Amino acid sequence: MKEDFYKHQTQTTPHPLALEVSHAKGSYIYDTDGHAHLDFVAGVSACSLGHCHPRVSQAIKDQVDKYAHVMVYGEYIQEPAVAYTKLLASLLPDNLETTYLVNSGTEAIEGALKLVRRATGRTEILSANNAYHGNTMGSLSVMGYEDRKGAFRPLIPDVRFLQFNDEAAIAAITEKTAGVILETIQGGAGFIEPKNNFLTKIRKRCTDVGALLILDEIQPGFGRTGKLFAFEHYNCIPDILVIGKGMAGGLPVGAFVASYQLMQTLQDAPKLGHITTFGGNPIIAAASLATLQEITETNLIAETLEKEILFRSLLQHKLIKEIRGKGLMLALILDDLDVANHVILTAAKEKLILFWLLFEPRAVRISPPLTISNQEITAGCKQIISILNQY
Repeated sequence: MKEDFYKHQTQTTPHPLALEVSHAKGSYIYDTDGHAHLDFVAGVSACSLGHCHPRVSQAIKDQVDKYAHVMVYGEYIQEPAVAYTKLLASLLPDNLETTYLVNSGTEAIEGALKLVRRATGRTEILSANNAYHGNTMGSLSVMGYEDRKGAFRPLIPDVRFLQFNDEAAIAAITEKTAGVILETIQGGAGFIEPKNNFLTKIRKRCTDVGALLILDEIQPGFGRTGKLFAFEHYNCIPDILVIGKGMAGGLPVGAFVASYQLMQTLQDAPKLGHITTFGGNPIIAAASLATLQEITETNLIAETLEKEILFRSLLQHKLIKEIRGKGLMLALILDDLDVANHVILTAAKEKLILFWLLFEPRAVRISPPLTISNQEITAGCKQIISILNQY
């Protein structure tokens, strides 16, 4: 299978980890030799409830026996999508009432970028240095990391960049600005939180000049930071909320959420302002509904903050310079790239799954399922400390 993988399936790096997967359950992924690998990454924050959560699996099975795809998005009324978007609206601020369901986070970003231009009649978009919002052309255009996007230029025009957490940069938002797009917590840059009410000040400036604020919660959303959405920590309600990853318990999904009035601008002049064939797919919507119900009907969100405390207490070592992030969106910042690579690759050999971040070479990602147990956290952290001790 490994030979076929390398020959017939395109890889994204020269040296993929190439773990041959047999099955997965809870906090573990099992290889084809029967070994259990403790998962501290959760599919890069996508498997919020772990692997094969019974409530999500049952929702998928129930829906697949009823119907799968029946019509392009937005034409037919399908109960899973209606129930999901209604529940989501009930959990969000009043202005975030209407959801456009799509297939991935990057497609949701594309829709949000189109929406701010369509709604304001302006073209300028501001993003942040070291931002990551996906890899399609619009998302790539608002990526604040030239090394990753230079090879694909020219990208969409009229995009400018500010420094995250730099209050002086807020003045760059003017009456020419259609929208500002920010990650609520910068992911690829190293799990950097907003400081000194930065997002609150961005929100006020956008309101003052008539620009729309997009918050990208693709990574920190759905309970990962100890709130349903991370913006709840920072006194900042966006005009457009972008979600994905942990939304459907591991199935491919994304969405952008705004007011009914804003979303209406995509209906006409031109019609089909944004369109997708498989967005709102009923199987994925059913999984999304089950995931959201499980997260909000249990103590998982509150437990996320307790588990953060446990991680921080156990991961004390002279080579760990800092632990960034919030809840179960954590990054170990180590001495340098070599230490980070050593930890991740040695852990892989010892059947503990860790991973890198995109733009911070010293970082080790820790984003396990919200359902991970204290015992599993303790065992994995002991492995990390043991690996550091051997460096």
